[in-house]
Amino acid sequence: MHYPDMSSQTARFPEDIARRNYYRLFMLRNAEIVLIALGLAVATVYFKQQLPLLPLLVTLALITGLNIYTWLRLASGQSYGNNEIFTLMLLDVTGLTAVFFFTGGASNPFVWFYLLPLMIAATILPRGHTWTMAAVTVLCYSSLFLIDTPASGEHAHHQAEGFQMHVFGMWLGFVMSAGFVAVIIVGMAYSLRERDYKLAEAREQALKNERLVALGTLAAGTAHELGTPLGTMAILTAELQQDYAGEDNSGLQRKLAILQRQIERCKEALSSLSSSVGAGRAESGHRMKVASYLDAVITEWREHHPAAQLALQIADGAPDADIIAERTLTQALINVLDNAADASPDHVTLNAAWTEAELALNISDRGPGLGPELIARLGKHPISTKQEGLGVGLFLSHATIERLGGRLSISNREQGGTLISIVLPLLANRDHRA
Repeated sequence: MHYPDMSSQTARFPEDIARRNYYRLFMLRNAEIVLIALGLAVATVYFKQQLPLLPLLVTLALITGLNIYTWLRLASGQSYGNNEIFTLMLLDVTGLTAVFFFTGGASNPFVWFYLLPLMIAATILPRGHTWTMAAVTVLCYSSLFLIDTPASGEHAHHQAEGFQMHVFGMWLGFVMSAGFVAVIIVGMAYSLRERDYKLAEAREQALKNERLVALGTLAAGTAHELGTPLGTMAILTAELQQDYAGEDNSGLQRKLAILQRQIERCKEALSSLSSSVGAGRAESGHRMKVASYLDAVITEWREHHPAAQLALQIADGAPDADIIAERTLTQALINVLDNAADASPDHVTLNAAWTEAELALNISDRGPGLGPELIARLGKHPISTKQEGLGVGLFLSHATIERLGGRLSISNREQGGTLISIVLPLLANRDHRA
């Protein structure tokens, strides 16, 4: 099972967005080629316009060649930068200017096409490129007013007939501009919002990782400091058991035995923490049947909470499904069960069901429940609230489950109490054979 590196993902987000924009420009230029060819056919056949077809066809061929180059760049899978996209858009503006020059100049009803590269540049390119595109489009449009075009004289002689075509072209231009804005510009804006969302998500994950590192450093230091006093307590407890041995001190012996077990439990926890420092996932985890793993987790938890009442509801799952039995995952599940037992020790429910792909766990209690603000923060920020019995443990559990490719969600039950839902990825036997 592979766990992606967030830093590498963050680096790929801008490349993915650039590729999508590059592809949209390719599709937009396809539409431009089709519309130019269709417009030439309608103008010459239906409106009987005498247009210089040779230079127009050469211009159309050059625009088509530019789009073939774009298609080859897309097929190569290479990265695309803003400068390359801006250069291609400048060539598009040059092609449009040539088409307008041979089809009426500034009186061409489709000169609004100059707005498209400007809107696209404003959406996906830096400010400097946008201002440059604005200056280029204004210069090209203005030059059409100042330079006599091949069709301008004929247009003046046939003003009445040309006005009908101009009105039709303005209507068609409005319809097409609405379509382009709805499809192209909105799509690019959505891609930018998606990029911003992913970058914000990556920043949040980086902050969470920083908190985990800080907690890990603090835990390692605490484990080192607690080793000596726990050892002293274990020696003194053993000496007290020897000094007060006998039937007359049976009550004291029971209490000392409880203290001895609690000290051993603390030493085991510290030993597990120390041995896991710096250990990789491959070293600390192994494949295990889901049913056997759940049984081991529940058995370990019950040893620490013998008085808690746990209601089990385990459905028959896929027999071939395995799970990575990792110590950190086991501790994460035990932390969640501990929180439920602290909230309502008389009633904790664990529902488990799994397929070949996923294990779903629902852990619920009958405690007072949680407020919406606390639910929104739990698992995302360390919270030390002894009243709720939740805090750093649940934060670490949430981070561990996410690191293993799972999900954890918290909600209040309608009947009262809290419900924690956990989904974990599983491994089928065919994955092991492969």
